[in-house]
Amino acid sequence: MRRIFALAITAALLPLPSSAAPSNTDVEAQFESWVQKDLWPEAKAGGVSEKTFKAAFSGITLNWNLPDLAPPGFPPPKEQKQTQAEFSSPGPYFNEDRLKKLAATGRGFAAQYSSTLKRIEKTYGVPGSIVLAIWGRETGFGAAKIPESAIEVLATKAFMSTRKEMFRTELVAALHILDGGDVTPADFKSSWAGALGQPQFMPTSYLKYAVDFDGDGHRNIWTSVPDTLASIANYLVKKGWQRDRDWGFEVSIPEAVSCAQEGPDLAKPLSHWASLGIERISGKAFPAGEMKAQGMMLVPAGRDGPEFIVTANFYIIKEYNNSDLYALYIGNLADRIDSNGGVFEGEWGDVGKMLRSDVAALQKALERQGYDVGGSDGLPGYKTRRSIGQWQAKNGMKPTCFPEASMKGRLK
Repeated sequence: MRRIFALAITAALLPLPSSAAPSNTDVEAQFESWVQKDLWPEAKAGGVSEKTFKAAFSGITLNWNLPDLAPPGFPPPKEQKQTQAEFSSPGPYFNEDRLKKLAATGRGFAAQYSSTLKRIEKTYGVPGSIVLAIWGRETGFGAAKIPESAIEVLATKAFMSTRKEMFRTELVAALHILDGGDVTPADFKSSWAGALGQPQFMPTSYLKYAVDFDGDGHRNIWTSVPDTLASIANYLVKKGWQRDRDWGFEVSIPEAVSCAQEGPDLAKPLSHWASLGIERISGKAFPAGEMKAQGMMLVPAGRDGPEFIVTANFYIIKEYNNSDLYALYIGNLADRIDSNGGVFEGEWGDVGKMLRSDVAALQKALERQGYDVGGSDGLPGYKTRRSIGQWQAKNGMKPTCFPEASMKGRLK
């Protein structure tokens, strides 16, 4: 009896077994229930037909190979610490071999679709070269494989990603696309992130901006080049593209002119920038039609890289992909397609070697001193760059408008 009692006490002191983590099969069952009991009522209330809904989810299972998943019952994904990685110099983004190939292909398509592009320019006011550049950058002029089932990707992410609400909105929008009859579920293809077709529109963007430009009654951004190109142009126009304006100009900024003047909120007439001695690096004059219009300074690598005066259209390109470098890439590629332009003449310096954690620390220190750096994410956007330039000038340093290792000891 004493032995049994001792064993009982020992057993009582042992930790209780934790409940077994769910298997993939368990999660799949939860997914099926979620589709029918949670998603379908919302889709039905929004006007999606039962026929469309059933066709959309026929054979659909969870895609466990997608990134950023957080399956229910599984340990939460570890937060990805990006602070220890070095942020890259802007220079490698502009791979010259890649740009040359895209430009050559783009010029070929400019000739092939000349009449379509002229009609697009007349209708939307967006240069064909800009439309072609975006098409080329997004999917290699339609050559990139887009193999994923859009519904499978969006449903997986809406059910168990780290951004469920965003993808749920996109999933419901995707069901409305199918319900509209523009595309069948079998042809409804996306990237692993849920971006659709050759322009890589998210479903909500498709509903707002996709157009039928070939006149067949369907908005087809998967196989119709006219629909693809016109949809890109319509997107830009709806975002505010200004007809008959350039995207921007590479310039030379005199040393006496502060680099801490960049950003869309510090726009000035182009005539103002010219009065400061800022000139196009090509030696050409600024277009006369631009002189009274607003322009903005842009120094993506501070004083250690190409310098630009950009127009409002530059920031419309950024609506497509919120990155200064992306918009510069599109502008440069468009110039190459349109007028055989080449590399930026200003050289990218050896920048971007600091750790993101160090840059984030600099940003936090600047914030404590009252500077608006646009957030302490360790990446130097224009607000960070100009804050650095302002701080450097205030402390008797030559403004470079870019994070430097020498600042770490002085800016705490």
